Amino acid sequence: QVRLVESGGGFVQAGDSLRLSCAASGGTFGSYAMGWFRQAPGKEREFVTAISWSGGTLYADSVKGRFTISRDNTKNTMYLQMSNLKPEDTAVYYCARSQFFRASNRQSDFGSWGQGTQVTVSS
Repeated sequence: QVRLVESGGGFVQAGDSLRLSCAASGGTFGSYAMGWFRQAPGKEREFVTAISWSGGTLYADSVKGRFTISRDNTKNTMYLQMSNLKPEDTAVYYCARSQFFRASNRQSDFGSWGQGTQVTVSS
């Protein structure tokens, strides 16, 4: 069973940047798509971005042009570079490993989840 641990969250000002990391251990990393989801207070968890095993990417419209997902299969680590952060980006960010090799925005495709890291953006 793969274990996913997020890091890099914090409190920032609007317009700032932040980079999240997701370290995987105890399972196969490179053969599966990975993704980032987020859950804001009082809202459902939503898709942010995903990356296939080979680097193909998907983004939610709300983060296109501001967020960049990447992965380093040699380090079993995925990253989320967030720029021009907005107060509406405030949420707990979760990384997840898909059961498939292609990137997807469906939560049901992701079988392993981290515990999340808080990102708070102040105006």
